[in-house]
Amino acid sequence: MRAICYDFLKYFLLSFTLVLVSCGEKKTSASKESAVLEKTESKKSNWVSIFNGKDLEGWTMKIKGYPLGENFGNTFRVSDGILSIRYDGYGPDLKGRFGTLYFDKRLTDYRLKVEYRFVGETAPGAPEWGYRDSGIQFHGQPPNTQKLNQPFPVCMEYNFHGGNGKDDRPLGALCVNGIFVEFDGAKNTTTCIPATVPRTFHGDQWVTAEIDIKDGEIIHFVNGEEILSYTNPTYDPNNETAKTLIVDGDTSVKGGYLSFQSNSHPIDFRKIELLEY
Repeated sequence: MRAICYDFLKYFLLSFTLVLVSCGEKKTSASKESAVLEKTESKKSNWVSIFNGKDLEGWTMKIKGYPLGENFGNTFRVSDGILSIRYDGYGPDLKGRFGTLYFDKRLTDYRLKVEYRFVGETAPGAPEWGYRDSGIQFHGQPPNTQKLNQPFPVCMEYNFHGGNGKDDRPLGALCVNGIFVEFDGAKNTTTCIPATVPRTFHGDQWVTAEIDIKDGEIIHFVNGEEILSYTNPTYDPNNETAKTLIVDGDTSVKGGYLSFQSNSHPIDFRKIELLEY
């Protein structure tokens, strides 16, 4: 009889222990899932709109031939929640008056998301390459160091191309000015590196472009699809302006200023969001 009671007690204690362990595992698993969800939600909530939809607060323009902050020809304007770049104030000839609209904060590691579209006709007197051409410039030189007649800052660029309705004109190339990168394990030898996944968008449709920059790795996306990646940007010591940005012999590019180009073709932006790491 004692043996039976002893066996029953052992069975009861073993079952009770298993229940406790099982509950503990479920609780730990639930905690981990909750932590992951919380982290994901936190990451989502860290997205910040850096365009207020009302005016150009937080942005500064620099147009070739004009001092920093002068918005010649009302090139950069805001209406109905859209940031537009226009050339109707330039007269019959663009005369190479390319411009840059700088975000006022220096950035390092981040993800940027913009929605844009090309509209209208290329400005009179624009270069041939200016047709439906623009871009996001990043890791650029400080705005106050851009010279009066300097057309483009030292920077990297996610290049925008718009389709002409029939030909392939892929967007998303990396173009550099005064900077080198590593692509496929080697330093670039050309100014532009085409996207490895070519995508063309015709007409005036809205397109979502993203750049992810973290720990020296940079990735381009379009409509959520990865189209190009490269690493380790460095300043070109033979470029006169880039040379001034090198500190104590360290050529690595660790951050800089974000900007949009006014190249010669009208373009709209309706969403500009930033997630800093």
